Amino acid sequence: MDTKIIEKDKIEGLTKEQVNERIQAGLTNVEVKAQSKSVLKIITSNVFTYFNLVFAIIAFILILVKSYRDLTFLPIIIANTVIGIVQEWRAKRVIDKLKMLNAPYAKVIRDGKKQDIKANMLVKDDVVIFKAGDQICADAEVIDGQVAVNEALLTGESKEIHKIKGSKLLSGSFIVSGTCYAKLTKVGAKSYISQLTLEAKKLKQGEQSEMIRSLNSIVKIAGIIIIPIGLALFSQQYFLNHIPVKESVQSMVAAIIGMIPEGLFLLASVTLAISSMKLAKNKVLIHDMKSIETLARVNVLCVDKTGTITESKMSVSKVVKLNKFEGTQEELDGLISDFVKAQKRDNMTMETLKKYFTKSTNRIKISSSGFSSEFKYSGVEFEEGAYVLGAPEFLLKNMYEEYKKQIESYSNKGERVLVLCKYLGIPDGKELKEDIIPYALITITNKIRKNAIETFEYFEKQGVEIKVISGDNPITVSKIATQAHIKNADRYINCSELKTDEDINKAVNEYTVFGRVTPKQKRKFIKALKEQGNTVAMTGDGVNDVLALKDADCSVAMASGSQAAVQASQLVLIESDFAKMPGVVKEGRRVVNNLERSGSLFLVKNIFSILISLLAILFGFKYPLLPSQISLISMFTIGVPAFLLSQAPNTDLIKGKFINNIIKKSLPAGILDTLVIIAIVVAGKIFGLSGELVAALSTIGLAVVGIYIVYTVSKPVNLYKLTVILICTAGLIIGFTLLREFFGISYLM
Repeated sequence: MDTKIIEKDKIEGLTKEQVNERIQAGLTNVEVKAQSKSVLKIITSNVFTYFNLVFAIIAFILILVKSYRDLTFLPIIIANTVIGIVQEWRAKRVIDKLKMLNAPYAKVIRDGKKQDIKANMLVKDDVVIFKAGDQICADAEVIDGQVAVNEALLTGESKEIHKIKGSKLLSGSFIVSGTCYAKLTKVGAKSYISQLTLEAKKLKQGEQSEMIRSLNSIVKIAGIIIIPIGLALFSQQYFLNHIPVKESVQSMVAAIIGMIPEGLFLLASVTLAISSMKLAKNKVLIHDMKSIETLARVNVLCVDKTGTITESKMSVSKVVKLNKFEGTQEELDGLISDFVKAQKRDNMTMETLKKYFTKSTNRIKISSSGFSSEFKYSGVEFEEGAYVLGAPEFLLKNMYEEYKKQIESYSNKGERVLVLCKYLGIPDGKELKEDIIPYALITITNKIRKNAIETFEYFEKQGVEIKVISGDNPITVSKIATQAHIKNADRYINCSELKTDEDINKAVNEYTVFGRVTPKQKRKFIKALKEQGNTVAMTGDGVNDVLALKDADCSVAMASGSQAAVQASQLVLIESDFAKMPGVVKEGRRVVNNLERSGSLFLVKNIFSILISLLAILFGFKYPLLPSQISLISMFTIGVPAFLLSQAPNTDLIKGKFINNIIKKSLPAGILDTLVIIAIVVAGKIFGLSGELVAALSTIGLAVVGIYIVYTVSKPVNLYKLTVILICTAGLIIGFTLLREFFGISYLM
């Protein structure tokens, strides 16, 4: 393939033939696609499940033996399936929307002519003209011209980087000033922004909350045992006890339904959905409902300084005239006003300076250079001299010790410090090699959010450790964190000192405040904290935060941040107010604690059904209950009370493992149910009671024990919980009387 595109005296670009060659070779700038399921796959994966197959076979058998009233379990199964489809479809929509590149058109040179074409029609080696305001649509190399580039979306730093011939341009960044001709080096899926997008769109495989993992474990155990127990029970009833086919099928189905917690997932899904709606009213958007539980279990919370601890807006606090400046304060203010007037309003710092310094003396600008993230300054050349403004430790160099005490006195108050210097050369965004004369210090402050102290004190009381991760000076961040009452805020480190993964693993244990953090380090911090057994939440607002947000157990984005961060996060604070977080944690605790209580009710039925089935097989008695009777008991001693109790207030600390907690609560009750039924079966044998009467007595016995269990798990009982118990009791009475025939309950007399 011919890749020659540049002549010595003229930029011709690719020819039509060269473009076609690259299109045929697949070297086009097509947008990357999300690696998510199709809608059809989502539907089929939720419909064609193991348990749906089991229930379909059960339903088919019941229809064959004409036991239609025993199909009462089907609505719950259908609801479970529909909710699963909706949840996965919502997750797919969020992933598919994730987009970091928004450059629909580009100006390209082909056959020596300028053309405006769609960005996705560009090919490798195309020559594109980039000017101020353009987003770079593919990785490129500058071949002519000079530009200042803002790579904030990629690096998190809102600063200009000067690019000249031979410099690399990363897709996703923006041209702030200047014009250049650039040759595309990586297009489509191979470009930097596409690789970042693909990484961000990867779905976490097998990563679920503890509660969901516990529910899955229960279901898997049930799935393993129902087939052998069901077949053994049918064989014992039909072949050994010579019970008719219909009754043997009913016994088998009743036992299997009792062993499967078919309503537990439905309860969890509905409860989480209701919580999502509550949080939405409180201006918190939930992308992944399971994150409500995860956040309630978080023990490490990683936050940024700006927008979380402090308000987003900055303000100039003080202008300190240094002894090398011989003019008046008014003249100094005029000089700084002229300097900031000559700069572009391309980052929050410069915007803050422009709002404060407005007394321009109209010096004539010759040239200017935007902020260099490498050399930490911006510069302006006027007719009467040149000046630079930037980080003191970078500009003052050997003179820093002379001003260190004064500078750090402001840093120790949580203020950011800039230094203005006269430069005896021409600032061009590169390393400063000529002498400088310090003229002034400018201090900038971010006000602590009004409710920051209250919010962080809440997390401290809840045992949640705060880690402040910022790109700013660690001393400044530490002092601001101290003002917000963050525990151990005086333990800080400059992350430019962390060179290896081992350094990072050690630092996350020893320090609370991390300054000068790079986007790559953010991700490594999250990974290190998780590997140490922590449940980690992270807040973020930029594209540079996306990968770290994806790696966190629970990710929280500010709505005022980048679209990519918002779409990649599980929770979004609509008003960008971090003070909403305690409310989310409280809601998560209500959900988890109440589902532990409600889940124990479901497990009682599973334990009881397994024990009775095994005893029936071992001792050869008929399974005493019908599927419809199991459904009645399940409805008013499990389903209805479980749902209503799951909505009760509960902000207690989450203690222990979900699965252990519900087993402790359900095992005694399941054994009690079993003993009651065994007593009724034995009494039936002794007194020669009919099978219908034994079934009716068993149903009533389970109802009485069930109401007692509801009362037990409701402690401490208040008016709301007492109302729940009375509603369930009334439902059972109606089932035993008015709907007696529907549920197959015979008269006791």
